[in-house]
Amino acid sequence: MPKVLVTDALAPQGVEILEQANGLEVVNAPGLSPAELLEAIVDVDGLVIRSGTKVTADVLAAAKQLKVVGRAGIGVDNVDVPAATEKGVVVVNTPEGNNVTTAEHAIALIVALARHIPQATASMKAGLWEKKKFQGTELFNRTLGVVGLGNIGRIVADRARGLGMRVIASDPYTSAEVAAKLDFELVPFDELVERADIITVHVPRTRETTGLLGRDAFARAKRGVLIVNAARGGIVDEAALLEALESGQVGAAALDVFVDEPPAADHPLVMHERVICTPHLGASTEQAQLNVSVAVAEQVRDFLLDGTVRNAVNVPSISPELLEQVGPYLVLGEKLGLFQGQLCAGGIDEIEVEYAGEVAELRVAAITIAVVKGLLSRVSDTVNMVNATHIAQQRGIRVVETKTARPQDFASGITTRLRCSGGSQKLIAGALFHGGQPRIVRIDDFMLEAIPEGPTILLHNHDEPGVVGSVGQCLGDAGLNISRMQLALVRERNEAAMIVNVDAAPSEAVLEQLRALPHMITAQLVELS
Repeated sequence: MPKVLVTDALAPQGVEILEQANGLEVVNAPGLSPAELLEAIVDVDGLVIRSGTKVTADVLAAAKQLKVVGRAGIGVDNVDVPAATEKGVVVVNTPEGNNVTTAEHAIALIVALARHIPQATASMKAGLWEKKKFQGTELFNRTLGVVGLGNIGRIVADRARGLGMRVIASDPYTSAEVAAKLDFELVPFDELVERADIITVHVPRTRETTGLLGRDAFARAKRGVLIVNAARGGIVDEAALLEALESGQVGAAALDVFVDEPPAADHPLVMHERVICTPHLGASTEQAQLNVSVAVAEQVRDFLLDGTVRNAVNVPSISPELLEQVGPYLVLGEKLGLFQGQLCAGGIDEIEVEYAGEVAELRVAAITIAVVKGLLSRVSDTVNMVNATHIAQQRGIRVVETKTARPQDFASGITTRLRCSGGSQKLIAGALFHGGQPRIVRIDDFMLEAIPEGPTILLHNHDEPGVVGSVGQCLGDAGLNISRMQLALVRERNEAAMIVNVDAAPSEAVLEQLRALPHMITAQLVELS
């Protein structure tokens, strides 16, 4: 009989679903210490957690028969997903359970900002009647700028229109056609910043979005703009926000999230009189907690009793037999998509995945999904093997899957062609080498054999003497160790390309130094972890 261990507080309805399932043994033990968890996990088949339990590599090593980890909520940063994947443990989450709740909290923060509700309440509780001091701003006909049109961003935009607000949105991964169907005005990020009276962010925190609202954005914004962040800490640059508040460029801000949580009691933004703060309450409603508790319980139950996989973050919904065949290609496909997703500067119109050789004889639908998952993983923290194609469809991205019998340099290969909204195209191809090891074998016209892992610098340069040495010198001066370097040449154009794997990601300053080297055309960092 499969055994399920619940180690964080779950709504009673969720626990009841597990306990009433025929064929499951349930141990409800929230609050276990790390040492107690290591002991309790030994004979467990399913683990149900929230944000409190840390599922580390040590925990996974101690779990001799663990098959599934269910996270009640979206984030899985408290789960070592690579270690789980390596051990064959499925990790599932509940990405839809708190969308409405989080969006409503953002709307509440917008209203509270516009009408100074927390400050006025505090004033009255202090025995004051400062009616003139707290004169507010009417939201009707004000322009709300929504950064990110994922599930939550769309709900916020829809609710704001119900308040009579003008809504503009920025999302490079949503096509103009989709935005038109939703009746949102889609604009570039810079234009949104310049036009909006209120800006609210609803994107995941990635390398690209960290500090998205910073000094440059605040300088371009309307004086007195209101800022709301109920997404992830760090998307709004906290130091830049404080400066903009002090200068009056930002009129007020509402923050549900911080870089460090909980923030220090004397954090200058927490203490600022024109900042509203809440302790990461976006998903904290009774309904949302019930939704995610019920959803995760059903997912763990169904997986353990009949093998059904829903909302998996690390495996596709396919049979074990097929997974054994396509497993190495899933890794390759996700790496190709991840690579492509970081090379396209604008919106994406289409991703074509072409299979040649032995892989073309397999059922490749799951591999295509892996490519799309990698493509979107830098812009959505909810994308997984289950919802990747749905999210692509929502964003107006066409997914084309083809097979070819054309002769190839490799027995089995996958070629991805990305078509961006600005008209640019990018081709990246990969193949499996001995032992099922993935390799990048082509980037546009450049043929090479590169291992897709970790921080990777893609360089494009004129083929002139001294370039390789200059790159090595630049990285060495920055204290960055080169673990691998692959070179490619297109002699007809006198152009070359380098893929340089480094032990740690270079700073933007180092990348600028690389771009400034003689004969360098482009230099770009790609994270392939």
